[in-house]
Amino acid sequence: MDATPDTVAAPASGGWRTEARASLRLAVPLALTQIGQIGITATDTVMMGWIGPEALAAGALAINIYLPLFLFALGIVTAVAPLAAQARGANRRRDVRRFVRQGFWVAAAVGVPMAVVVWHARPMLLAFGQAPDTAALAEPYFRAMTWGLVPALWFVVLRSFASALDRPRPVMAFMFCGVALNAVLDYGFMFGHFGLPVMGMAGAGAATSAAHIFMFAGLLAYVVRRRGFRRYGILVRLWKPDWARFADILRLGTPIGVTVIAEVGLFAAAAFLMGILGTRELAAHAIALQCASIAFMVPLGISQAAIIRTGLAAGAGDRAGVGRAGWVALALGAVFTTLTALLFWLAPWSLVGLFLELDVPDNRAVGEFAVTLLAVAALFQLVDGAQVIGAGVLRGLRDTRVPMVIAAIGYWGVGFIASVVLAFPLGMGGVGVWLGMALGLAVVAVLMLRRFHLRERLVPGAVAIVPAR
Repeated sequence: MDATPDTVAAPASGGWRTEARASLRLAVPLALTQIGQIGITATDTVMMGWIGPEALAAGALAINIYLPLFLFALGIVTAVAPLAAQARGANRRRDVRRFVRQGFWVAAAVGVPMAVVVWHARPMLLAFGQAPDTAALAEPYFRAMTWGLVPALWFVVLRSFASALDRPRPVMAFMFCGVALNAVLDYGFMFGHFGLPVMGMAGAGAATSAAHIFMFAGLLAYVVRRRGFRRYGILVRLWKPDWARFADILRLGTPIGVTVIAEVGLFAAAAFLMGILGTRELAAHAIALQCASIAFMVPLGISQAAIIRTGLAAGAGDRAGVGRAGWVALALGAVFTTLTALLFWLAPWSLVGLFLELDVPDNRAVGEFAVTLLAVAALFQLVDGAQVIGAGVLRGLRDTRVPMVIAAIGYWGVGFIASVVLAFPLGMGGVGVWLGMALGLAVVAVLMLRRFHLRERLVPGAVAIVPAR
């Protein structure tokens, strides 16, 4: 333990109201940061639409190659958050620094090979039967994006560090600056404004990479200069390997990455099933899923806050604090998802009207089916919020392997199979696909909460007592 106590450390001690305030203080900026992350891809997509439908299709193809790889790597490096939080809760400042430093190493070790895969993705697209013209149009975009992949992962490491110190607001600020920069550079690089060359699709990728590099460099400069962060010296002996902590991050983070991919894969498979059913179903699915995805950012932010709060309490050996942190996070998530469920039930046409001109006769059928799916999405919200927050509180206890198995069984063994059976043999169509996904998420939520109920009673001491599982 450091000779100088970490006066900043604040494990989840105090009453339920204190815990609720602490969780909200973390969750709100983290949720807004997640919304900002969506904003970068959304801006690229919107401006590709200005080029034309061929560019829009190529961009969607490129994102479908880039995003799963990036999310898997992101899942791995987010292990820095619970590890740093538990070290801080145990008042081990040097361990906080070492986990952050090795987080940079892991991000590079995982991100560079993935960038190479993305760079050479065009043959994979052709092998999967994509049109040669579309693959050729997509290539400049995903190749330009590769330059920002590792800096984007380094930004996640710094986000985990700042969150572990209960200071997520600078992360949010740099994220929104990055969104604004990406929009300006998209407009400039893609269309040749501000004296910049016309780069088309490559310009969109270059803007995204520039935004990620800016966010990482800006946040790094901030944390090495500000007193509350500077005391940890995260760049001290950055070149020095620490293989034990490097392995800790991989051991804890790899199951998180697999869990993320399992969930993303379920939604991708659902889109495939809806495409089989027809254009109306697929269009309505896209609308309902976009509404659900935006609403999901708040439970995701609460989940990220829960990782820190349970990690702090576990590191301090505060069993009561672990329970408070977990159950407060779940209660906050339940309140928010209930509100969004009511919104989906009571005002579905207002939401659909944001995506479609409802006065156009051809859009009416899509709108009506989207309203039906939003009714199912209301149920979907409740269980989706519970499962992601349940996963978060378990990650705060370094418990990721069994939750990975739970997720794989729930998403694919239950959710996907139920979607297929309900949609086709039972004739429920698109509604069956969504009910199947909701069932799978409900199974994951119940099992995650059950596991947390068991695990919170097994936190008798310090960080070493809560091993990865």
